[in-house]
Amino acid sequence: MSLIEKHAIFEKNSIVLLVGILIAVAIGGLVEIVPLFYLKSTIEKVEGMRPYTPLELAGRNIYIREGCYNCHSQMIRPMRDEIERYGHFSLAAESMYDHPFQWSSKRTGPDLARVGNKYSDKWQVEHLINPRAVVPDSIMPGYPHLAKNELDTKHLDSMVKTHALVGVPYTEDQIANVAKDVVAQATADDSTVAKRYGASAKSRDFDGNPAKVTEMDAVVAYLQMLGTLVDFSKYDDKANLR
Repeated sequence: MSLIEKHAIFEKNSIVLLVGILIAVAIGGLVEIVPLFYLKSTIEKVEGMRPYTPLELAGRNIYIREGCYNCHSQMIRPMRDEIERYGHFSLAAESMYDHPFQWSSKRTGPDLARVGNKYSDKWQVEHLINPRAVVPDSIMPGYPHLAKNELDTKHLDSMVKTHALVGVPYTEDQIANVAKDVVAQATADDSTVAKRYGASAKSRDFDGNPAKVTEMDAVVAYLQMLGTLVDFSKYDDKANLR
């Protein structure tokens, strides 16, 4: 019996075709599902990743509240044009503590996965207050209220506890000092937060206003840490960047 004749059995008999489809789907499903039962994690461990500090987490909440994800993605695909424009391709581990993740699917503005330390704090503040003051062709709306609004931390400790419940490795010490760490990180030359979260947690007056901790402090702190936690030179070979 030729290959064509064998295939004709499936084409002419709907029951046989249905059974064949079910078997193929079942095998494919098992190949994808079975490993999940014995793999501790499907995410590659990456050195440098840590939970958000309370100030960064507050900034991320405001980022979501203001709808920034509608115009900015945080997902650099492993293609030459994306890597040359935005930086190293995104790693799964970079989103492991994101609830929800901010990959997005639309880029009216540039991808922000590597925006951390790309610009100064002052530039970020001016850009958020009046985007056209630093980028004349920008169509981004301004957010001057961020510099005026004092940061509300009333429910931040509850959010940190909730994140801990879903697997974010916050320690008891970190959970107990949420309110203190918000103020400490927004204070110049304070090393308290770095002792709890590591050297990558930078403390300084992000918005340039030492009188109070504002929403601008939080947003700039969040933006300035994006893409700064991992030493991407270790992954250059995988992206053929050398």
